[in-house]
This record gives sequence, structure tokens and C-alpha cells, in this order.
Amino acid sequence: MQRIEIYDTTLRDGAQGEGVSFSVQDKLLLTERLESLGFDYLEGGYPASNEKDAEHFRRVIDQHNIVRLVVGLPVHTSGREGTKAREARRFGGWLANVTGLPVVFWDERFTTVEAERYLQQAELTAKKRKARRDMLAAQILLQSYLDAGAPASDQAARSAAALDDLAN
Repeated sequence: MQRIEIYDTTLRDGAQGEGVSFSVQDKLLLTERLESLGFDYLEGGYPASNEKDAEHFRRVIDQHNIVRLVVGLPVHTSGREGTKAREARRFGGWLANVTGLPVVFWDERFTTVEAERYLQQAELTAKKRKARRDMLAAQILLQSYLDAGAPASDQAARSAAALDDLAN
């Protein structure tokens, strides 16, 4: 069975606190633990932050026979791409370059809002919601991608969305 992984960059080294830095081994251990819990989602490094991020992605891909990567694309509600979308595209380009795998960019509009709604319905405290929001939003993003038939390219995704719009 082919695997498709989703990566997010919110836990890149230093992003969550000054001096926070994970070794490649730490990141691999985190990946294995998340997988054992059933998560096909991983927060990882950021372009050009350091070589250990590239090494981490290469090792995960080698260990798990990954054939394609999905990167969330944070576009505006109008569909226009802004600064964050450009950063995501740079990250995807870097990821494709260091892994040799195709990268599909997937619209992540409203995934955080949807995740927050689910977490509120679960009656979690604000602190617990915050701790889970990004993970759940990424799972919603991946489910959306899978529900669309896991298109192998951005163009296939746009074509499928256009057909859906015509049907509705």
C-alpha cells in the first residue's frame, strides 16, 4: 500500500520557544510514536533551517515507502495567495528538492476553524483546544485530500474542484 504523508512546519526548531531544537533521532522517535497512535501527520522542519531537517525527511520517507507529500496551502478566503501561501510553496519546493518526491499543495482554508468547532463541541478547555487544534486541522486537511481521490498533482486537484463546482 502506498503512503501519503502530510507535513506541517509549526514545530520547526526554535518556533515554539527559544533554544528548542530536536536532533534527527528525536524527530524520528516522535514520528514513530505518532505513527503508533495512528497519525499520518508530522510537524517537521522548515526550509533552510538546518540540514538535520532535510535528513529527517529523507529518513522518514525511506523508512515508510512514501511516494508523495501533501503541503497545506494557506490561501485567503478569496482564493488569492498571500505571504503564508508563498512560504508554503517555498517549503514544498525545498521538500521536493531534498526528498526527490512530488509535492501536492492542498487548500487548507477553514481547516483551523473546523478543528476549533469540533474541539469546542467536545467541550475541551481553551488550553486543551489550543494543544490539539493544529493536529486536528492537519487531519481535516488530509481527509479532504483523500476524499478528493488523492490527486497526484495540483492541476488534478483544481480540475476535480472545477468539476465539483459545475455539478453543484
